Amino acid sequence: MIFRETALPGVYVVEIEPRSDHRGLFARTWCQREFVEHRLNAGLVQVSLSFNKHRGTLRGMHYQAAPHAEAKLVRCTRGAIWDVALDLRQGSPTFRRYVGVELTADNRKALYIPEGVAHGFQTLEDDTEVLYQMSEFYAPEAARGVRYDDPAFAIPWPISQPILLERDRAYPSVVLTP
Repeated sequence: MIFRETALPGVYVVEIEPRSDHRGLFARTWCQREFVEHRLNAGLVQVSLSFNKHRGTLRGMHYQAAPHAEAKLVRCTRGAIWDVALDLRQGSPTFRRYVGVELTADNRKALYIPEGVAHGFQTLEDDTEVLYQMSEFYAPEAARGVRYDDPAFAIPWPISQPILLERDRAYPSVVLTP
């Protein structure tokens, strides 16, 4: 696997190294040893799937508060998304900055998002599927979020009229404490 650090410390684009032949390809998408070598949380305990019927669906910006803070490895297995990581780590030199990466079934890239970084995505195609690997079990009492359209972050979502839940629209506009 190839680990490419983004502008946010600890956030990586993870690319596969496919071995191809006349049958197709084979590649690792996860290797605990390689994640540990890159000093990333390799203690993944849960895998979730998100299926999104319509282009423009926006999910985010979500995170879990301590002591249930989680790292995520996010991959688009069908369709395409614009995936966003937003740094909410107090004291981080990139606090309140974001990175956005296009993840598609075709490019097979993944985004590694460490603890303290919020995550969200917008679908670029109908019938898009997203696979999450997480380092912590889901804890509803620790679920948090910030507004996807908060001017303090100025995230330029590719589709201006998103399809989203009222919960995501109602998150607070400014984060004081993650």
